[in-house]
Amino acid sequence: MKIYKISLFMLGVTMLTTACNDIDKQNPERGTLTKDQVQATNEAIPERMQATFSGMFSMMGRPHGTWPTGGNANRADDFGFIMSALSLDLEGADMHIPDVGYNWFSTCGEYSSRNANYANPYIRYVTPYRQIGICNEIIGSYAADTQDPDAINQIAQARAMRAFDYMALAPYFQFTYAQAKDSPCIPILKDGVDYANNPRATVEEVWNYILDDLNYAVEHLTAERTTKDLINLNVAYGLRARANLVMQNWSAAVSDAEKAMEGYTPATISEVSKPAFVDINEHNWIWGINITTELQALGAYCTSSSWVCAFSGDSYAAAVQCTPMINVLLYDKIPETDVRKGWWLDENLHSPNWADLSWTDPKTGVTAVGDQLGEFYIEDVKEAYLPYTNIKFGMKSGVGSTINNNDWPLMRVEEMILIKAEALAKGGNEAQGRQVLEDFIKKYRDPSYSSTASGRSFENEVWFQRRVELWGEGFFMFDARRLSKPIVRFQASKASNLSDAFIFNISADDQWLNMRFPQTEIDNNFGIIDNTGSQIPSAGQNPNLRDGVTD
Repeated sequence: MKIYKISLFMLGVTMLTTACNDIDKQNPERGTLTKDQVQATNEAIPERMQATFSGMFSMMGRPHGTWPTGGNANRADDFGFIMSALSLDLEGADMHIPDVGYNWFSTCGEYSSRNANYANPYIRYVTPYRQIGICNEIIGSYAADTQDPDAINQIAQARAMRAFDYMALAPYFQFTYAQAKDSPCIPILKDGVDYANNPRATVEEVWNYILDDLNYAVEHLTAERTTKDLINLNVAYGLRARANLVMQNWSAAVSDAEKAMEGYTPATISEVSKPAFVDINEHNWIWGINITTELQALGAYCTSSSWVCAFSGDSYAAAVQCTPMINVLLYDKIPETDVRKGWWLDENLHSPNWADLSWTDPKTGVTAVGDQLGEFYIEDVKEAYLPYTNIKFGMKSGVGSTINNNDWPLMRVEEMILIKAEALAKGGNEAQGRQVLEDFIKKYRDPSYSSTASGRSFENEVWFQRRVELWGEGFFMFDARRLSKPIVRFQASKASNLSDAFIFNISADDQWLNMRFPQTEIDNNFGIIDNTGSQIPSAGQNPNLRDGVTD
């Protein structure tokens, strides 16, 4: 079941603006109405607009599900933005899945994800643009001068979501903002654009467009919302904090991170001393993807539970020994006094964090508890775990459950604290940045922590904390790109726990780090000039590269 090459079909305007069934049922006339007619229709049939708005959020964890091979909605590597987050971390240095036949993400480990005809990069490109199409429809469905507070709220949420979508693309198609402002990045889908000839906007143009959307969202949203899968003022501030971090607007990043955190507190040491990070109602989550019964039912294997969690009773990860693992280079740098050390099994399959967990084989009735789970085997359900397997992510419905309904964190308060610490230091106040970092880590992760103990620069110390805290949530490549850091997966003098095909290092200026456009985009958008240069990494390359964290 290893990922395979496909021939991609036409990616046109209809593809970009089609979301999911609940939207389509309300929009049988899609593509035939003018903007004024759409606005009039929405006024006459309000439920049509509500279906479109709801669909903008439900598609976050929904499979793309349309392929030239006949329309397969059950690819095991197709589950929306969660799949993109997993892919980005697997292209980094700290997370890997064994190079076996059941690893649908081997294309990320080996960096063949630059192939214009592979499914993985195609999904990661199309998913944000499909959602951008929905955002544009919502924004354009109301008169520009509307005073309706509900309409303004929906427009603001759509503009924040559109900014999120562009941020899911921009960092990966060109080098970082500080170095490549004038270089081509990605196309912007503005009103009246010719989709057949829409050149790549520059890096600066894309990030200014993102910032403009977020400024509107911050101005018009409040903290009120009914569920945490919706976007409120906190989320808008958090997204703008990320954008300001990339654009090196340090004081603005500090201010936005502080505002995003209002009303939220980090998970305590006790709360993260067992598998967690699976419930949108966890108090440290600012924003997340709610895996509803409907989304879970689309495919048992098309979920984060199946791929990231070690405890599902119906998954790829546990069943075929493909649960993501931490790179031993990073693991060895985590102090023994840090509760997060237990988010992964050690070389002996031990972790104090699962001491109270048990799993019963439904066929034999045999139960394993704590460290017994390491080598515990359940036919067709669970293989023995490999050393350094992650147990960070729990199972929302209970260990061994076949209900793969783990929610997904898109933004946690801990990320905002780390943004504040970094931005304070880079804005000229390193002492205050260190204090923010130490206050967080000492109270919530490691009582013995000192920000100077490692000897790293403060930038690298914050990056280390981000790599540990946000592991598996899709931030590695975002950080490596904006910080211009190399991808260091191995050191020649140390044993590696990565598969041979994935053991290589990549310099920060290697052109292979820039994603390539899907063939359909190249064929149907004549304004696209693709990224070029370099070649797929080879095993063992650049053994002397270091990243300042795992040295």
